[in-house]
Amino acid sequence: MQKRKMWLTTCACLMATVVALSGCSIKPNVDSGSASSAPAASNQPAQADVVSNVTLNMATNAEPNFNPWFPTGFAESQPITEILYDGLTKWGTDYQPAPALATDWKPADDGMSWTFNLRKDVKWSDGQPFSADDVAYTFNEIVLKKELGASNSSNFVDVDKVVVVNPNQVQIMLKKPWSSLPNYLAWYAKILPKHIFEGQDPWKLTSFNKEKPVGTGPFKFVKYSAGQFVELERNPDYFGGGAKFTKIIFNIIPDSNTQIAQLLSGTLSMINVTDPNLMEKLKSNSNLNVNELIDNNYYWVALDQSQERFRDVKVRQALLYAIDRESIIKGVLKGYGSVATGPIAPIQEKYYNKNVKTYGFDPEKAKALLKEAGYAPNAEGFMQKDGKVLEIDMPAGQYGVLVQASQLVQQYWQKIGVKVNLQVIDWNTYVQKVVSNRQYDATVCWWRAPVDPDVLAYYHSNSAGKGNNIPGYKNPALDQLLEAGRKAKTTEERVKIYNDVQALTAEELPYLYLWYPTLAVATQKNLTVPKTTFIVAEDHISEWTIK
Repeated sequence: MQKRKMWLTTCACLMATVVALSGCSIKPNVDSGSASSAPAASNQPAQADVVSNVTLNMATNAEPNFNPWFPTGFAESQPITEILYDGLTKWGTDYQPAPALATDWKPADDGMSWTFNLRKDVKWSDGQPFSADDVAYTFNEIVLKKELGASNSSNFVDVDKVVVVNPNQVQIMLKKPWSSLPNYLAWYAKILPKHIFEGQDPWKLTSFNKEKPVGTGPFKFVKYSAGQFVELERNPDYFGGGAKFTKIIFNIIPDSNTQIAQLLSGTLSMINVTDPNLMEKLKSNSNLNVNELIDNNYYWVALDQSQERFRDVKVRQALLYAIDRESIIKGVLKGYGSVATGPIAPIQEKYYNKNVKTYGFDPEKAKALLKEAGYAPNAEGFMQKDGKVLEIDMPAGQYGVLVQASQLVQQYWQKIGVKVNLQVIDWNTYVQKVVSNRQYDATVCWWRAPVDPDVLAYYHSNSAGKGNNIPGYKNPALDQLLEAGRKAKTTEERVKIYNDVQALTAEELPYLYLWYPTLAVATQKNLTVPKTTFIVAEDHISEWTIK
């Protein structure tokens, strides 16, 4: 079964830019050789620019997995795998696809395939040469095998197969035209080494997934101590330009308050701010820089629509009317967000449609819609239909503001007579329970997606109950719009189609849309990184500088 990695770019859900990470502290590196001894390459920074014997200390929120396609690897793993591996494309700082393992690409005239020319100077970290065979193996034998349920594999439902043209060229053959394929290939779609995985069960290969991964990225694996840290070192042979420091240590720190405390003490030099309550405190600290960011990111409530009661649109609309989203944004987010209207965030100015159905806070309207759906209060005040109380089990993952938001949703729903059982669980358990096993009635989480209006992987009926369609929503009319969006060849066509997508999703509510967050990255002033989200910044790690 296909499953999604959220969040964060990301719950998957997910996800999840969210990155649950993050920080770095600069320490002398006393147990490794100087990075200046690394072999020089024409596209690496000059050796004088490389800071020798320096370690950056980061943080991740839970136990990671080093296989980027592992079914339950999400926000806890992505900050690490992003710099261990490469995809065919990567994110530019403008959030558009840029060359990585592929130097260039172009679609066929009929739109049914894309040709990618590959770099010729790439080696795996074990010294073996990278080739087109690795690309074909990753997709044909792992991503496209539905029975494996690789994380994010539902993004590639329109890919038929990958064909090796020669050692330095591949063709991606499609079932249907897909104009935004290069965007999705930059979205956690990393290439794995065929010479290690061939003939192996990709999820049972513990020697790779948990012990010693082999990648092509700017950093190489050194050591993993469960519950403690992951140690990486600079890859001196990296084709994309070497980093200016020698090591990164990702400390496993589940508690965001502990991450903040270590940032303030100088132990960590960079964090992704997941608690807006601390934003002003960080911004007032003269030793820190706090960069506020917008992203293609939205928070939501998913309702399990394999259950008949949640397939009634009046029930979904009622539950959204019952939530005071403005109060959540003011109280929980401290104003760092805006009410969400659908799956395309305002960062996509060209495509964002603000003229859609909206749902102000209206508990009486919520009760009236539940009455139209056949519910009436029982003697205890709970809404009931056909003798069954409207009772909802809602797991909440310990990440960022998810628990606080879930508690408020619980309170708002109980005020209109909905019984809500809230279960707070750790992040790894949450991903297994909600994303992998779909064991929930309702849940609060978020999506990060490529900065492109193509949301087919998250909403198409083919991904219901699998992959990224967490609530299992099915609608043939929406399917047709999403497929048309992938076929469209002009911006004008796409704008019209995705305006219609937003109008439909605002009416139908596949998810209950909560808010678009304002993100922030806080760094010590001695570390300079591109002013973008953490994962995108990692794709440009050669540009990081340290005073």
